Amino acid sequence: MATRVESLPTEFAVFPLPGALVLPQGKLPLNIFEKRYLRMIDDSLAEGRVIGMIQPDQSRADTPMGPALYRVGCLGRISSFSETDDGRYLITLTGLVRFSVQVELELHRGYRRVRAELGRYKADLGDGQPDAAIDREALLGALRAYFASQGFDANWDAIEEMPDQALVTTLAMVCPFEPREKQALLEAMTEADRADTLLALLRMGAHGTASGPAGGRTS
Repeated sequence: MATRVESLPTEFAVFPLPGALVLPQGKLPLNIFEKRYLRMIDDSLAEGRVIGMIQPDQSRADTPMGPALYRVGCLGRISSFSETDDGRYLITLTGLVRFSVQVELELHRGYRRVRAELGRYKADLGDGQPDAAIDREALLGALRAYFASQGFDANWDAIEEMPDQALVTTLAMVCPFEPREKQALLEAMTEADRADTLLALLRMGAHGTASGPAGGRTS
């Protein structure tokens, strides 16, 4: 049964990590080793298994809680968990729904928490509508040029077999874009918007002009 936005908490822990992006239905592997974040995972496993991924916003001044945060993040559910011999946690976070930060709460056991609004992004949870069409040929062409410019290898057979939505989500998450470019991908309102943003970033990266969608050089 699909998750309903009403069943999700509006107060939860957040993991501020620059350059790390989880999108709805995407899967993000994380290696957890700081004590405060080990405590965060312990608490999350006991309280619904959800945490929010969010990026620090380097364009704003630090706050009493730490680096300023972007206003939009993505709530995810811990879908796999293991503990290493040296006490680290290896988890996979599966994206559920984006959120807008309303207010940051007091630190809890050393980690940060927010109160958030989820309703604006409830379509992330699925509404039975078909996936938006993307210009797959243009996207794959730009990806080949981008990978060639970066010296990356790829399993092209696997890439070409991915459904459109999974392709856009996976590329947006794994390509090494700048944090504010990752944020632009996260905040794209629709799948079609995200595909267009991704295509633009791949083309700029392939030509060595890594300017974020908001303008300005980021390389």
